Amino acid sequence: MAGYPPKPVNRRRLLAFVALALAVIVVIALAWWGITRLVSDPAPTPGATVMVTIPAGSSATQIADILASAGVITDAGAFVDQVVADGLGGGFRPGSYSLRTNELYRRIVDQLNAGPANTAASKLVIPEGYAIWDIEAAAAKVGITPKQYRQALENHSPPVGFLHAGETASTLEGFLFPATYDVGIPADANQLVEDQIAAFDANVASVDFAYAESRHLTPYDVLKIASLVEREARAPEDRSKVSAIIYNRLKAGMPTGMESGIQYATGAWGILTAKDLEIDSPYNLWVHRGLPPTPICNPGLASIEAAAHPAKVDYLYMYAIKGDAKGRHYFTNNYQDFLRYQKEHPYS
Repeated sequence: MAGYPPKPVNRRRLLAFVALALAVIVVIALAWWGITRLVSDPAPTPGATVMVTIPAGSSATQIADILASAGVITDAGAFVDQVVADGLGGGFRPGSYSLRTNELYRRIVDQLNAGPANTAASKLVIPEGYAIWDIEAAAAKVGITPKQYRQALENHSPPVGFLHAGETASTLEGFLFPATYDVGIPADANQLVEDQIAAFDANVASVDFAYAESRHLTPYDVLKIASLVEREARAPEDRSKVSAIIYNRLKAGMPTGMESGIQYATGAWGILTAKDLEIDSPYNLWVHRGLPPTPICNPGLASIEAAAHPAKVDYLYMYAIKGDAKGRHYFTNNYQDFLRYQKEHPYS
């Protein structure tokens, strides 16, 4: 049986549908092109380096505006949309960054997530023998205030396992390893202290403390000795000899007699007065027997090695050799010999 004839096609409706479909395709294509352009290589190729500062508390929109103003991105809105789509933005860190104009999207978000230390840095040099007050002054030059550094010290502890059972360290003096550190812009005090302690742990891991332990000294005792060696020995070849004097005097029950301990008690490395020598402090090693309560500075690895392995000599006395270009000392085990040398080579 023949069926009904087919219904005529509504040409206007068909054309409207085709137009709508094409419009949707164009919108999707444009959106995809925008995201692809944002996520992949932008046009033109990334160019000149620019410094960009992201203030603390900036929203993704504010960050996008800053980046667009610097020419790092070309479309702030598209950047924000992509950041939201990727679930990013909440971890972006404030600070100053070195970026490029027309930078790659992925590189931008990676750097903002990593923080300014990975994109812009300055160097902080901490020499051997610096005490905490010296480090504070040096750190101030890279933007870390003394208060920030002290607070960071309170947030950290000595390396796990270094102190023996029952030992305590009232300060991190001695554990803040001297080295050159890369610090971010702005510099982070907590990160600096963490890096210093990690450097100490890594370097001291190679030191053999067996001899010191045979003399009933702990690694922390060795660190105290090393700090005295660092401040007293000017010539590298004198380190192990100064260490030997400290060991020998400890064994003889004598005060170690190291003036650097008194300097530490006064809070300055300057010339001591007669009154300073009478200061009532456990760091007055002219009076108090034994080692100071803590290290008096942050020694380098060479002084720590010398403190762990003193020279095999019987010296008990030393005197700076007047006019010696290398800053060497005269060493002896005889007090009368020491007095004679001192009389023949006066400093005043």
